[in-house]
Amino acid sequence: MALAATVNGAVRRIPVWAVYALGVLPPVWYFYLGLTGGLGVEPIKALEQKIGLLALQMLIAVLAVTPLMRLTRINLMKFRRALGVLTFYYVTCHLLAWLVLDIQDPARIWADILKRPYITVGMAGFALLLPLAITSNNLSLRKLGPLRWRRLHKLTYVAALLGAVHYVMLAKGLQLEPLIYLAIITGLLALRLPMMRRARTA
Repeated sequence: MALAATVNGAVRRIPVWAVYALGVLPPVWYFYLGLTGGLGVEPIKALEQKIGLLALQMLIAVLAVTPLMRLTRINLMKFRRALGVLTFYYVTCHLLAWLVLDIQDPARIWADILKRPYITVGMAGFALLLPLAITSNNLSLRKLGPLRWRRLHKLTYVAALLGAVHYVMLAKGLQLEPLIYLAIITGLLALRLPMMRRARTA
């Protein structure tokens, strides 16, 4: 409890805008590395992978906020919306790197979505995140009402799972790292099941 109080005290002194300001930088940095030869012999593929992994890590951070508070009393709720918006930003950058730098030919886009299952899954995850990004503001919360807004934003759970499956499918063969990400996301979702049951019976 003392640790939680110390962390919460420090968190209260960090402005939300600082999270946004720092959060926009990693894709820019990776793009710079790609331009200057810092991403190896296949910079476009490396750029896609690094930003995609960053998006998945941010999704895990979003999912972890509530369990972390319930299990340790460390409260990062003030940053959850910022983390969600940054997640969408990373996913969009990942998608743009694929569309603009990798595919380049618009005629191939739809064919690749239908032909490659891992792209189909990834695009489905992006489609689920889109309404969440659009409604991540106080005006949408007031118009939808708290109950409908919370129900809509539960799509985060499905999007996170699709993101993890996308990563597993993208890897060649069964690799450990994508499976670890899938296990972490599945575990965080499993932690929410008792909370959801209690909410329905309350």
